[in-house]
Amino acid sequence: MTRTPGQVADMMVCAMARLLEDGERVFHGVASHMPMVAMALAKKLHAPNLVMLNIPGGVNPASIAGADISSAGGDLLAGAESCFPLMDVFDLSMRGGLDVAFLGGVQFDVRGNVNASVIGSYRKPNVRLPGGAGSAVLIPTAKKAIIWRTKHDRRTFVEQVDFVTTRGNVWKIVTPLCVFEFRHGRLRLDSIHYYSSLEEVRENTGFELQYDEIRTTPPPTARELAALRQVDPRNWRMKEFER
Repeated sequence: MTRTPGQVADMMVCAMARLLEDGERVFHGVASHMPMVAMALAKKLHAPNLVMLNIPGGVNPASIAGADISSAGGDLLAGAESCFPLMDVFDLSMRGGLDVAFLGGVQFDVRGNVNASVIGSYRKPNVRLPGGAGSAVLIPTAKKAIIWRTKHDRRTFVEQVDFVTTRGNVWKIVTPLCVFEFRHGRLRLDSIHYYSSLEEVRENTGFELQYDEIRTTPPPTARELAALRQVDPRNWRMKEFER
């Protein structure tokens, strides 16, 4: 099925928002526009008591519209209920108080390892990546880590990562094609987005797919799309597709 970048962005954001529960403490970092919008969407629709945490420290910002191109701008402090600095987010997570952390990476393997360090040899890499930063702390310590990646191909989802930057409580990985879940010691196919297919996911995944049943990720509802337009009037969710 033909799809546009806008349809993919809407699907990924809605899929992430549906994973969040009322009352959870949820963190997003820098360059995290889609998780930021997903958190705002969940809070508006079904999780009014969700606690939004971010790098600038603004707890439950009044709006994400002014988040700037980094998703970590000072405008996230405007109208916030309080300030919770990043070092306190790490402390909260290590004490078992952070329910969900949205984190990224570049390469993922079937065992749930995350690579954000190098492609190729560590000493002579083909590409040197930004490194673990907060993910090296938060993935092992947050109760649930939700990974998102706007690319789904065989270079991204591999049998074994080139370098293990971090491993730990990876729960779900949301991609443009599907949702993976880490269960029974490996990544398993949880659902396939309504516009994709098992064949497409298999062709673009570098490890054997395992699943209990073929489930479809439901498309965004009219209610979700209306709420998206309200919480994200500047279309921040599209930012990662503009690179």
